[in-house]
Amino acid sequence: MDSNSITMPMSDPNAWATAMNNLGMPPIGLTGQPLMPDFDPNLGMMAGITPMNPMMPGLGMVPAPLSQDVPVVKEIIHCKSCTLFPPNPNLPPPATRDRPPGCKTVFVGGLPENATEQLIMEVFGQCGDITAIRKSKKNFCHIRFAEESTVDKALFLSGYRIRLGSSTDKKDTGRLHVDFAQARDDLYEWECRQRMLAREERHRRKMEEDRLRPPSPPPIVHYSEHECGQLGDKIKDDGKFPEAVRVLLTWLERGEVNRRNANNFYSMIQSSNSHIRRLMSEKSQHEKEMEEAKDKFKTALAGILAQFEQIVSVFQAASKQKAWDHFSKAQRKNLDMWRKQAEEIRNMHNEQLMGIRREEEMEMSDDDMEDAPDSKDSEDSVSQAEALKEENDSLRCQLDAYRNEVELLKQEQGKNQPIRSEEDNTHSQQLSFLQQALQGMQKQLLKMREELKQREAELEKSLEDKQQLKNQVQNLKEGLQNLQNAQPEDRRKSQIKWRCEHTCVVHRRFMGDRRFVTWLCVNIFPRFVCSTSGIISTFLHVHPFGASIEYICSYLQRLDTKINPNEVESLLSRLPCTFRQELTGVGASLEKRWNFCGFQGIKST
Repeated sequence: MDSNSITMPMSDPNAWATAMNNLGMPPIGLTGQPLMPDFDPNLGMMAGITPMNPMMPGLGMVPAPLSQDVPVVKEIIHCKSCTLFPPNPNLPPPATRDRPPGCKTVFVGGLPENATEQLIMEVFGQCGDITAIRKSKKNFCHIRFAEESTVDKALFLSGYRIRLGSSTDKKDTGRLHVDFAQARDDLYEWECRQRMLAREERHRRKMEEDRLRPPSPPPIVHYSEHECGQLGDKIKDDGKFPEAVRVLLTWLERGEVNRRNANNFYSMIQSSNSHIRRLMSEKSQHEKEMEEAKDKFKTALAGILAQFEQIVSVFQAASKQKAWDHFSKAQRKNLDMWRKQAEEIRNMHNEQLMGIRREEEMEMSDDDMEDAPDSKDSEDSVSQAEALKEENDSLRCQLDAYRNEVELLKQEQGKNQPIRSEEDNTHSQQLSFLQQALQGMQKQLLKMREELKQREAELEKSLEDKQQLKNQVQNLKEGLQNLQNAQPEDRRKSQIKWRCEHTCVVHRRFMGDRRFVTWLCVNIFPRFVCSTSGIISTFLHVHPFGASIEYICSYLQRLDTKINPNEVESLLSRLPCTFRQELTGVGASLEKRWNFCGFQGIKST
């Protein structure tokens, strides 16, 4: 290397040591004494000095910094035909554009006028393999590398001052500016690589889905006599039953049944039906196991609840005056906190056990409803009354517990009245809270008692109404039997008399229940009515808002096709005490309706 290519003042020993270190030589002064005493000959560098020249063969262009906080120190780079001097480290880094995707091409500006492609190859060839150089006449060029990583190494040279040889001519010097460049070839290769990666990703996902996809079921065999015989044996086997039934279902859906093999299919279907008993027995066994598990859980829960009750009783005994006074303030605080936690857990378990019992009672009530549907309302009322009694008992127990706590707090407050402290304040607050809770529980208890009394009264009333209804139905049945046994003439008279009497009785008894009267008029009275007026009365009583003459005739013509609307209208006109005509609507919507008014006198009386 030419000795004129390095020019630096000899008065600076650090600069001279740095230059000799870059050349791989130990830093020795002109007098032969080492400039740096901490030089390590095994490493070929000095401690505290920047690493060796990145442009030396076998080393990378850009040395990897030990940390991001430590800036990279640029040094002089010596080439065969030129020398590169680093920029001022105090200046800001050169600006660059956004990196295009897949960029392998860089823009290099500020080249000397006498620069050639061989010089560019010499400077940038050590960054990486160069595939193309496009040089312009205006002191810039585009360099395309083979790899994307070499672009970063080329950007490291941005800002360096280049000098050809030892010449100081303006045409032999320049300041390099390296930046990213857009190239269609780079973009095309990047898009191709992205598409290839996408294809590989899709292939990988497909392979993963195929690996996780459950195996396909085996194909269904075609019907034959041999397969049919084997399938009949498989259906009888409990282990192979699901697979055999699937094959049988497929054969039936395919339409394999004909006159010749109908008996074979019938036997297989019969064998399938025989498995119902096995399935029902399995179901009953599982239900039995479930009930046993429920009973076991309920027993264990009851035992746990009993132990919690014992623990709560221990805390209550410790809270009494003769034991409470011997504890310290911190111990009392802990005991109070433990007691509250135990009571909360106890109440939670108690509610859970009560919920299990309510569910059992609801299941039992559902079974009773299925067994006796006639007494549904009464049993519901009884079950509700029992539930209210249980809630009343539980509320009473809670009320007693609160009352005991209030009494204990009153005793403690009365005894410790001369000494007022923070503990007394907390007791007074607890006392006020417990008093409020006690008042609320008393109100709730009174309300529950009133509701219980109302439910009991409603239950008694419903039982009385049910008994009266039974008596009325029995009387109606007896009257019907008497009418059927009487003579025709006497029967007709007795029918009219019986109808009037019982109609009045029913109307007085069930004046507010129109549904029951309607049921009697539709199901009972038409059996005894022998005249057309009786049928019309029954029909109009079912229609309280009246009906037109066409509607009435359409009903009568179902019984007798010879009935004429004029005759029916004249018959209704001759009975003004029983039937009344009303006009509804205005103008073109005017409509005549006939109403039944036979019970108006009964209502007034």
